[in-house]
Amino acid sequence: MKFLIMRFLTRKICELKAALLSLQKIFVFPMFIHERDNWTNFSWDSEKINGLQLKAMHRLGYLAGRMASIGFDNQLIATVEAVTNDVVASSEIEGVCLDTDEVRSSVARNLGVSLDRDHDASHYVEGIVEMMLDASRNYSDPLTKERLFKWHRMLFPNAADMTIGAYRTDEMSVVSGTFGRERIHYRAPSPERVSEEMDAFLKWMNEEVNASYILKSAIAHLWFVSIHPFDDGNGRIGRAISDRVLAPLDNDNMHFYSFSRQILKDKRHYYKVLERTQRGNGDITEWLEWYFGAFIEAVENSSAVLSRVLRKATFWNAHSQASISDRQRMVLNKYLDGYEAKLTAKNWEKIADVSKDTALRDIDSLVKQGILIPTPGRVRDIPYSIDILGKKNSHKMPPYENIAIEEENGYHYITATYGNYNLHERIGEIDYKRWEAKEIDLQALAYKYFAYILD
Repeated sequence: MKFLIMRFLTRKICELKAALLSLQKIFVFPMFIHERDNWTNFSWDSEKINGLQLKAMHRLGYLAGRMASIGFDNQLIATVEAVTNDVVASSEIEGVCLDTDEVRSSVARNLGVSLDRDHDASHYVEGIVEMMLDASRNYSDPLTKERLFKWHRMLFPNAADMTIGAYRTDEMSVVSGTFGRERIHYRAPSPERVSEEMDAFLKWMNEEVNASYILKSAIAHLWFVSIHPFDDGNGRIGRAISDRVLAPLDNDNMHFYSFSRQILKDKRHYYKVLERTQRGNGDITEWLEWYFGAFIEAVENSSAVLSRVLRKATFWNAHSQASISDRQRMVLNKYLDGYEAKLTAKNWEKIADVSKDTALRDIDSLVKQGILIPTPGRVRDIPYSIDILGKKNSHKMPPYENIAIEEENGYHYITATYGNYNLHERIGEIDYKRWEAKEIDLQALAYKYFAYILD
């Protein structure tokens, strides 16, 4: 009896599915955004978006002000880091892992910046870097299909199993799930429509539109990935297009934030909001709210990168006459670049790939020169702090006042006053834990994060 009931229910469910499919064919219910008439006439709730636009521009203005005060060389270094993060993260979103050192070296060579350690970059990495820099640094050049085809060839120089440097000729669906239980997240326009849809998109991209750069960037990203004109690489090219739209906001082609890294951090939410919008009715408010929020977070994160650049430059300027080997320099730079781990002999041994005795000798040499400071009261697994200004500049150590640790949006910040300056910097989680464990005090933390103000 139970078997017969299950057969009956299964048959009825199949009949119901068939009926629903028939109704959809008869009444042509649009399942995806591009199936609607005039689908690119997007709408949104201006009241919700206007406030986010103002907040985004305020944060960007604050960042630009900080960058203007640090000198051209440090601006270039910060730009190299931001572009490197963008290139690596944009590929990682699609499951492609690039060698960060290769990317950094390629970016630096393209921008004319000398690095302490140069790495040979593959032809593949060079192509991706060239594409990203072409998008952001040549933003005033028209965006044409020939330019997009060139970018596509840069992404896939050796691919033989798909159409390269041309629009796709096959249907395209974003599908997940096992065989027989597939779920279609999105189905792009048919290949017959792609050329016409892209012509409309490129015409809009090259026109002056009544929208802020950030708003146009958000719409451009959604529009392009919804057309999905290529067999593969649409996400990376879409993010390059977004960067092209945002590029006029950069001062003198100095790019200080990584939007792709923020998308990578929030990838699951990114895809969920994108899917809901692509299945929606043309109201893109939710997409814009997510996009502006991610942009604001990317700009705020760049302040942390900028602080690291400033601390690193201050450190090497203060210790320019110190006796430091190439190996010691490599490990110190790793920590100055934000490596999230305690500086101990054990970690030094692992990073430098040396014996424990060699690691201890390296550290002891730096302690004697006033470059590393051991945590008082510890005899085993001693954590060390990097002295940004060193012993010879200890007289400069300022009496920071009103020092406090605050939490904002899940991150920890150190705040202080020094003269007429109100100081505010995000601190690394390792430093926060060391402070909680009483391994480092507030004055030493302030000295580390605000040393650049004395340089």
